[in-house]
Order: sequence, then C-alpha cells, then structure tokens
Amino acid sequence: MATQEADGRLMLEFAAQAFQAKNLQLACEIYERQGPAAGAVDWGLRRAQCLACTGKLHDALGLYQEAAAEDELRAEQLDTLVSCLVEEIRRREPPSPERRQWGTVSCAECQGLLYEPVTVPCGHTFCRKCLDGRQCGVCQGEAHHHYRVNVLLSNVISKWFPCQVQAARLTQEGSALYKDNRLEEALDRYTQAITLVPLDHLLYNNRSMVYLSLKSYELALDDAETACKLQPHWLNGHLRKAQALTNLGKVEDALKEFLFCLVLDGENKTAKSEAQKLLLNILSPGHRQGDFPEVLQMMSHPSRLKGSLKSDTSSNNYRLYQSNLEYKKKVILPEQTISTGCNSVRKLLQSLENMKEGHSRDTLSSEKCLKTSPTCNTLKRKLYKNDTSEVTELPSKLPKTDVSMNECADMGLPVSSPVDSSDLECSLCMRLLYEPVTTPCGHTYCLKCLERCLDHNPKCPLCKEDLCEYLAVRKFCKTELIEDLIAKHLPEELKERKAIYEEEIAELSNLNKNVPIFVCTMAYPTVPCPLHIFEPCYRLMIRRCMETGTKQFGMCIGDSVKGFADYGCMLEIRNVEIFSDGRSVVDSIGKRRFKVIQHSQRDGYNTADIQYIEDEKVTEEDYEELRALHNTVYDQAYNWFSTLKLALKTRILSHFGPMPAKDSDLQVNPNGPAWCWWILAVLPLESRAQLPFLAMTSLKDRLTSIRRVLLFMCRTRTR
Repeated sequence: MATQEADGRLMLEFAAQAFQAKNLQLACEIYERQGPAAGAVDWGLRRAQCLACTGKLHDALGLYQEAAAEDELRAEQLDTLVSCLVEEIRRREPPSPERRQWGTVSCAECQGLLYEPVTVPCGHTFCRKCLDGRQCGVCQGEAHHHYRVNVLLSNVISKWFPCQVQAARLTQEGSALYKDNRLEEALDRYTQAITLVPLDHLLYNNRSMVYLSLKSYELALDDAETACKLQPHWLNGHLRKAQALTNLGKVEDALKEFLFCLVLDGENKTAKSEAQKLLLNILSPGHRQGDFPEVLQMMSHPSRLKGSLKSDTSSNNYRLYQSNLEYKKKVILPEQTISTGCNSVRKLLQSLENMKEGHSRDTLSSEKCLKTSPTCNTLKRKLYKNDTSEVTELPSKLPKTDVSMNECADMGLPVSSPVDSSDLECSLCMRLLYEPVTTPCGHTYCLKCLERCLDHNPKCPLCKEDLCEYLAVRKFCKTELIEDLIAKHLPEELKERKAIYEEEIAELSNLNKNVPIFVCTMAYPTVPCPLHIFEPCYRLMIRRCMETGTKQFGMCIGDSVKGFADYGCMLEIRNVEIFSDGRSVVDSIGKRRFKVIQHSQRDGYNTADIQYIEDEKVTEEDYEELRALHNTVYDQAYNWFSTLKLALKTRILSHFGPMPAKDSDLQVNPNGPAWCWWILAVLPLESRAQLPFLAMTSLKDRLTSIRRVLLFMCRTRTR
C-alpha cells in the first residue's frame, strides 16, 4: 500500500513536470490514469488545470466545481481557468481596433479629447493627468512630471473644441470635489459637462464613479453602459460597468465584463482578481446548484454589434458635433438587447464550440433613446435619414470651413471650426511647422529652427527657460500628433512646405556651388584633419553637411583681404562626437583640392563656388624621369622623419598615422602620391608656405619643392 502511494506521488511529480514543460497531453494522461486516490483534491485541481489548458473546459469546470464543493478551492487557484476562458474568448471574438472619437487629438491613454496636452521627449502626447510622470504608454519611453502643457496644441484644441474644453474644466472641478468627498457637487459638475458634450465616454465614466460612491448602483450602471457603447474597447469603462454589476449582485454579468477587460488587457490585476473571486462564487455550492452563466454567449464583441452611439444611419450620414453649433440636438442612443439567463456549464461550453465567425450579433435599435439618468438633461442629436418622413432639423446655413463636413467628421474636427494654417506655424521662421519638435517648456518649433537657436543659446527662444538638460540628451523627437494634424488638415500647404525644404536641401547638397567653407587650418588630400567645433555658424554648417548626406565641406586658410584663400581642400566627415553643451569633435579626412571661383556667405558661415583641380599626367618619355625623382625624394623624406626625436615622432604618428608607402603607379591618384601630402602636413611650415603646394598641378614641381624644403631642414639641423 505504501509502495502504491509512493508510486502515485512519483507519477504526480512527473505530471507536474510535464505540465511545466507544456506537455499538457502527457500530464492529462498521467492524472487520468492515477485517479483521485493518488492526490485527493490536489489531483483534481491539477487535472482541471491541464484540461483547461488543452481546451477541455467542460471537464475542467466539473472538476473545479467538485473542488469547491469540498471547500478546497481558493480564488487564486482559478488563475489558469480565467486565462483559458479569456484566450478562448479572444480566439473566437478577437477585438478589432476602435476608431478614436476625437480623431488625431485623442489621448492614447484615456481615448478622450486631449486636455492640457503634454508632449514627452519621445514625441507622443497625452493629457497631463493621464501621464502623471509615468512612462510613455505608446513606446514606454521615459516621462517626467516637470514637462509642461504643449502651448500650441492647447491653443489649437481650445479653438477647435471650445465646448469640450469647457466640459473638461468642469470635469477637473468635479474630480477635485470628488477627492474632497463633496459627492453631490461633483455630480453636478459632471452632469453640466455631459450637457455640453453628450457623446464623451469619459464624462459618463466619471459620473458613474460618483454614483457608485453614492451607492446609486442602477444609475452608475446606466452611465457605465453608455460609456462602453461610446467607446467599446476602453478598459476603464468596462471595469466601471463590472463594478456596478457586482454591487447590484449581478454576478454573471459582472464576470462577463471582467473577462472582457482581460481580453482588452490580459495584465490587468484588478480584473483578474475580481474574475477569480466571481468564478469561485459561481462554482461554490451556494450559488444555484449546477447552474452557470452563459459567459461566452453574452460576450459578443462590441466591434461586431450592428449599432453604436457613434454609428451613422446610412453611408450619406455624417456626425455633427453639437458642442460647436449654436442649437441643441438630442442624442439618439441605441438600445442594446442583452441576454441575462443562466444555464449550465455544459451549455456554456457548448455555445463556445458552436460559435463561428459571422455568428449573429445582438441587434440594436437606433430609434429608441436610452435614458442615462433622471438627473441628466438629455439633448437631441439630429441625424440625416434616408426616410423622407423623418426630416432632420438642421440650420439653414452652416459655418464655412476649409474642409467639407464629411472630412471634418473623419478627422475628428467640429464642423464649425475652420482649419487655419496660422494655427500650426513656427514662431521662429513664421512658416508652417516642418518636423515639429516640442521642448520641455511646452513650445513647438521646426526641428531645424530649434537647433539653430540652441547653437547660439541653450534657452527656449520664447520663454527663455534653460534647456541645457534637454540639449545634453540630444533627443529631438518630432511631435507626432502635430505632424498628423498638418498632414490631415493642411496637405497642400505641407506639400508646398516640403517642396521648399527639399529645394533647400538640394541647394545645400551641391558640391560645386555655395560649398560650405571652414576657414581654419591647412588641409591636404588623404591626410586626417580632426576639428573641434564650437562656433554656432560652424555647428550649423556641420549639421547641414550630415543632413544632406554629402558629409563634405571645404577647408581654407584665412585671408586678410578676401576672407579666405583661393585654394583649399575638401574634407569628408568620418565621425562626429557631440558633447552635452553642443560642442563637437569632427573626425575628417582630406579628399579633393579645389580653386575658389567666387567667395560668398550663407547663414553666418563662408561659402564658395569652386572648381576641382587635378595633377596633369605626363607622357611615357617623362614618366621614368618622374619616377626616379619620386623615389629619391621619398627616400629623403623617410630618412628625415627617421632622424626626428622619439617624442616628436610619437606625436606625429598619433595625429597623422604612419607615413604612406610609395605608390606603384604615380598617376593613379588625381592628387598624386599620398605620402607627399603626409610629409607636407608633418613639415613645420607656415600656412602661407604650404598653400602653393595645393595649387600645383604638376607632380614634378611638387616633388622638387618638397626636396628643397627637406634639404633646408637638414641644413638647419646640422647647424
């Protein structure tokens, strides 16, 4: 007997290991063969978990019920069952994305109209109260509490949605009163807000919260249901509805709502905990012996319903935002038919298995009005009807707008508010915002405009707030919401603005005309030239070289008359390291020589029209003579460098690298052998003495001049 018990425990351990390894079929077979004697109630719970995970929910629920009958089942042990029910519901009725009620200006967190919008460094925008110093809800980027309201967006929303903004202020007052436990006054504020904006799910949800605190559970349920119909895929609305149903004792309906909350967000701890408690209540012997709710039958997905508060009655209908018109419209709220019966668990699971895609949904009537509460002043919303017998009462003249009414509805704009490009202009360049960036102080500029301002002074151009910390991060992410607003509402203006920007970039990309010139030191082809950039004009120049993709600029020495010399060398940027204060170290290398045709300036730095120069090639008769001279001068240069002191040689090697080897073909490079330029960079000559070497187009002349310099250096050393 003891041996059998030991074997049974060993097999149960094997089953547990198989369950952890996701080998559910094996775990089920072991539990079934061992029988209840091997592990008593524990056997039943483990087998129930295996059956639930393999989709055999009929048998699993029976075992859970048996465990509950023996008073050995706890709510936390139903975690697996809840997860399996949620996954099955999600598989049968996958949630579809819901269109935002307020279009582009909806908050991604609460799905309501943005109020006191705050833009975080990653470029996403939320209501200030929704952000609350947490991570960005879209990309999980860092967010801090000290970011201020986006001034431009706040002004745009206040202009386009004045009544909604007024309602949001009333909501804030109501929230403050609710925290002070002044419930009746809070209720009054929410009701006033709903009168202004009868189609805002947040308002109904907030008023439902107050009704719950006042223990007016029926009214709380009415408002929560309205919020869910207005925004069928909003988690908070369904949580509020589930709480109201729980307080009314409607356990089955409450369980349905909590399960749907987990379909929307599987990690919601509140919904999971409450669903486990309700399931335990239902499985317990005291709850209608043998009866279970039709959970899945009642879980028709809101996206599949044939009507909603925001749906149009025909393809020709469009939404009119009553809050921006001067007349009142009554909101026609559809009536939803919901099954409320309770059946056995077998019927529950049978209905699940019979569900198919295209299953008939609850029909909604768009002709009846759902009364949200006795205290709410219901407004009538007029809609166009195909039936001429129901003529819609609309004003004879609607305010003129820049877009059609259908377009306004599609974009989330009130039909009475015009879209004005001046609302979305950069305060620096006075043009339509292009690549808009919002600073922590809440001001928005074109990216290029802001960068140029920060080159000169690390403060906000408008409010003068210190932006050193913002500059140090160098994370200038575009404000996505403003970009979307411009793209949707001002497509033609954006097209023109983009064309201007592309013309500017094309002009900056030209490496023959208006080439940027850095007036500094002597640079040679193939020779590295590290630079420390700190002046604002050169910060701009280097940034433009990187943005255009050319990564090239000219280097010339200064000239007291012309500003810079007539000959120079093009440098190619290999790497840029930017410091927190805006300074940078540029790793560049010489490319081609050029002659300046015309001197000019652009945005504070020098530019020039240039002509590239190359060495003249010699004929075969002169080539051998040139090669002999080349070899002689190379050996002379190598010997000179070898005789330098070790400390000096080390500094030269660390800065310029080793001396290049001789080229097998002297004319393969249009600038001549690389070692010539290397030795010129190393020789201690003044810039004015080095400049003629750049202008030479004869390799023979250059070699001859280098030999003379080397001879002079050797004579000086011997003295």
